[in-house]
Amino acid sequence: MTSKAVRATAAYAALNAAHEVGDYWVQVDRDAVAKGGHGAEGRAACARHVASYTATQAVALAAADRVLRLRLHWGWAAAGLTVSALTHYAADRSGGRWREDGPSTRLVRFARRTGHTGWLERDPGAGPLLDQAWHKGWIAIAAVVAAGGGR
Repeated sequence: MTSKAVRATAAYAALNAAHEVGDYWVQVDRDAVAKGGHGAEGRAACARHVASYTATQAVALAAADRVLRLRLHWGWAAAGLTVSALTHYAADRSGGRWREDGPSTRLVRFARRTGHTGWLERDPGAGPLLDQAWHKGWIAIAAVVAAGGGR
């Protein structure tokens, strides 16, 4: 049987690679532009992006499982994919809104409460960097969840 540590490491590699593909190659421009927008249109664009992103991660995880014979338990894998999807949606609703004043999104408010206001105001790249750091941290957690049980 493959150890949980090996399964988690392989799952992280697969999910992280799929994150790059799903975020930059699979995502369509109209959703990339609209996903952080206010209202139903922004929420729908973000949901479409997260659906294609999660499908990309699922294919990568399934391929890693098969090729590397990880013997993932698909209940745990689905739970890991869910963690990745929900946290990806939460971050991507902030797209284009990192420098917003006022109520903004939960993640923007969290960034400001944790001392990132100055950086967000000074550096136009700060928001996207915080976004990617958020994603990578949660992908690590999702990989550990996905590795939770083996067959």
